[in-house]
Amino acid sequence: MADIRGFLKHDRENPTRRPVPVRLLDWREVYEDFDQSALQEQASRCMDCGIPFCNSGCPLGNIIPDWNDLVFRDRWHEAIDRLHATNNFPEFTGRLCPAPCEGACVLGINQDPVSIKQIEVTIIDHAFEMGWVKPVIPTIKSGKSVAVVGSGPAGLAAAQQLTRAGHTVVVFERADRIGGLLRYGIPEFKMEKRHIDRRIDQMTAEGTEFRTNVDVGVDLTAEELKEQFDAVVLAGGATQWRDLPIEGRNLNGIHQAMEYLPWANKAQQGDMGVDEVPISASGKKVVIIGGGDTGADCLGTAHRQGAASVHQFEIMPRPPEERSQRNPWPTFPMTFKVTSAHEEGGERVYSVNTEKFLGDEEGNLRALAAHEVEMVDGSFEKVVGSDFELEADMVFLAMGFTGPEQNSLLQQLEVEVDDRSNVARQQDFATNIDGVWVCGDMGRGQSLIVWAIAEGRSCAASVDEHLSGSTALMSPVTPTDRPLL
Repeated sequence: MADIRGFLKHDRENPTRRPVPVRLLDWREVYEDFDQSALQEQASRCMDCGIPFCNSGCPLGNIIPDWNDLVFRDRWHEAIDRLHATNNFPEFTGRLCPAPCEGACVLGINQDPVSIKQIEVTIIDHAFEMGWVKPVIPTIKSGKSVAVVGSGPAGLAAAQQLTRAGHTVVVFERADRIGGLLRYGIPEFKMEKRHIDRRIDQMTAEGTEFRTNVDVGVDLTAEELKEQFDAVVLAGGATQWRDLPIEGRNLNGIHQAMEYLPWANKAQQGDMGVDEVPISASGKKVVIIGGGDTGADCLGTAHRQGAASVHQFEIMPRPPEERSQRNPWPTFPMTFKVTSAHEEGGERVYSVNTEKFLGDEEGNLRALAAHEVEMVDGSFEKVVGSDFELEADMVFLAMGFTGPEQNSLLQQLEVEVDDRSNVARQQDFATNIDGVWVCGDMGRGQSLIVWAIAEGRSCAASVDEHLSGSTALMSPVTPTDRPLL
């Protein structure tokens, strides 16, 4: 490392967020620009630790100390080359990944870890500004064709790798724009969609073809897909949301998070005015059920739409401020976190269970009946005497996803599913059907964006080897790999 004492000289520092009253007036990303010299100081905190656990903490195997050192030395072009060697889309992970690499940082044993995520996103943003991110055109065409079904991070990573290997790749997306949940599930204030658009431009220039508004299995049958392509990669995600089938579920005003979030993004794409979205929290008393990232996305969106009040319910207890003994380094720290959305307002309520929804005579939601819970022998038990009602006229269910939709495509392909309803796959990401592979959440279950990209890259390597007899593509993970969570 260029400065082996950097971690002794500098404390961890991240860019500041724009003032809450200001950022609630728009949908732009929440962070201020971060001074480049300050970032280089942060890069110098990467210590000469001998065994960089950050590399193994990252499913992509990002060579993090290398590009930290290059940034400190002001060798930015080499830094982006090193970053792109393992990660197709660092502008996505640098904004959206919860950074398991930082949880595994050796410095994090007794200090704040290196600001890896901020260094990563600054490298790629600087590279785009300098015009260094150019199409990588394959020099030899294989004559083979691949269909990628789904245009989320796994599908995009697989498509880019396979295109660069010389195959003819077509990405199918049932929505009207490319990006999957990156496009319509992630709010604009977390990642502006221009970051997706410029990658799509690069991939199009490389030769990847994108077809939107195609519901494979309906508009194009599985048999037609297999006849037209030499290989098929299923990368449709785990979009089957978890419901809450309790009394009053059918009342007006109760929505799944993914019924709510896409409309705000469509408004930001210019499809409608922000005051024309069919599901809006404007003036509403909102309750979000689910304390994870999707719940936080609903929270930030509700703030910007002008909700009268917002409560976020979580059945689990409040996480500790510091690691517990059962959560040692280098596992991902399951500690209390404050996202930008939480900073903007709302009340987080832990250890609470919603018992039923209460409505008025016209069938509209008016309140929630809930009670506190405690964990007893691995299950939640009601706390006697803790019943309460909370007035609400809008509820968003953000309780995660149970796996891929069991739609006509999977039925037509006759792929096997595992006991978690995910598409079953072998060590090379192949399904039980010849010529069909699966990667990302559709095969893994709901997971992190960094795992989706890693699986897309690994799946692409397996497909390339099958089509070409060998492969030079990197394969960072196998289906049996599990995160340090």
